[in-house]
Amino acid sequence: MMKQNWYFFVLLVLALATVSCKSHYQVTGTERSRLLIDDRYDAAPDADAMAFLAPFKVTVDSIMSPVLGTTARYLEKKRPEGLLSNLLTDVLVWGGNRFNEHPDFAVYNIGGMRAALPEGTITYGDVVEVAPFENKICFMTLTGEKVLELFGQIAHRMGEGVSHGVELIISRDGRLLSACLNGEEIDPQRSYRVATLDYLAQGNDQMTAFKSGTDVLSPQTEENNVRYIIMDYFREQAAQGKAIDATIEGRIVIK
Repeated sequence: MMKQNWYFFVLLVLALATVSCKSHYQVTGTERSRLLIDDRYDAAPDADAMAFLAPFKVTVDSIMSPVLGTTARYLEKKRPEGLLSNLLTDVLVWGGNRFNEHPDFAVYNIGGMRAALPEGTITYGDVVEVAPFENKICFMTLTGEKVLELFGQIAHRMGEGVSHGVELIISRDGRLLSACLNGEEIDPQRSYRVATLDYLAQGNDQMTAFKSGTDVLSPQTEENNVRYIIMDYFREQAAQGKAIDATIEGRIVIK
């Protein structure tokens, strides 16, 4: 149902973007209320609305329907750890290859994952639903002290997406109890290379430790949008005959 509503919305926006009108009326006040959108609207769609949107359907389909690959199962985000969040953080690490970057780990905010991936065929539109924002991949160096601060902030939020090799144990009240990377405790004196989104690099979603990053590489060209990196990863896996999958590994555990 969510996908159908989103699809209708895209069609409507595309259609209205082609219509212009002028009016002498002025807004004198506003009111708001909550309107529940559910499958009742699918039972008897408005014929006039469908006719109005029909000319734009071909354009939207041509953009959103190309197949990128397949998934082995339904992948969704979840705190403290989810299949989708594990997948997307690992994709950020993989995405470092095109920049000759080899990050030690990656962080992807749960709030930036706007939909789940269905089991089976994955299209361009499916990935756009997951990553609709204009976030770009970003790399930076953090001291071990700042990494511990970052992991503490992630613990306070009861989990975010972290890549393979990260092992965090957090308390039920959101305190960081331990932090390891590839089986070793975080060394406060070491430097760590991190992959993330430019949105988080600015310290958003309460992850202010990112603001202390150095040697920042944040390419802002369109092709470095995270959604395109995800798509490239899917295409590579498809070319190798692999279905996209992820597992729960105990990256973040609440005790």
